Amino acid sequence: MNSSAARSLHVVPPLGAEITTNDSSSKRLRIIDAALECIAVEGIKGTTVEDISTRAGMSRATLYRIFPGGRDAVLGAVVETEIARFFSGIAVAMGSATSLEGVLVAGIFDAATRLSGSPALSTILRLEPWLLMRHVSFGEMDRLLSVASDFAEPFFARWLEPNEARRAAEFAVRTLLSYVIEADVDLDLTEKKSVERLVACYVLPGVEALQRAE
Repeated sequence: MNSSAARSLHVVPPLGAEITTNDSSSKRLRIIDAALECIAVEGIKGTTVEDISTRAGMSRATLYRIFPGGRDAVLGAVVETEIARFFSGIAVAMGSATSLEGVLVAGIFDAATRLSGSPALSTILRLEPWLLMRHVSFGEMDRLLSVASDFAEPFFARWLEPNEARRAAEFAVRTLLSYVIEADVDLDLTEKKSVERLVACYVLPGVEALQRAE
């Protein structure tokens, strides 16, 4: 993954930010969505500016006018947009929860469903897994955990004290990542009943143990 796209993994646009509907913004989103479709077929390395512009139904000149940085700029925008869409969707699910157990189930289930349902992500994992694995190892994992925990913490704060909410968020994120990364684990997090059992048997007791450890 290029350096611009990699840096964008740590940039989460403010939730609720409005997307303008002017012509430039419309074309920008067309390009981003076209790039996602190309990546879903060819992966990141196999996706070219020509591929993206053709799929978006516009000329290369128009693409470069909207993204002067070319392919790297488009890929960076793809990452930022997908992160914003990902977190915004999970926010809706977690925000509708009515209990601590419910917010755990909603967060894990919705995140896993969105990750597994991404054609572009599936292709990258199949063709270029190293581009993603670098973000779930060593210092990169710490940054990923920090971003995800910062996002999740306010939802847990509805039932927990601030310090407890932070620790609960980190615990839930680590649990999700451990099951997503470990491919041979016999547990389908896109099946809600499986998530409910996981939360009831392991995650919620773990969060409660963290509370008692205070």
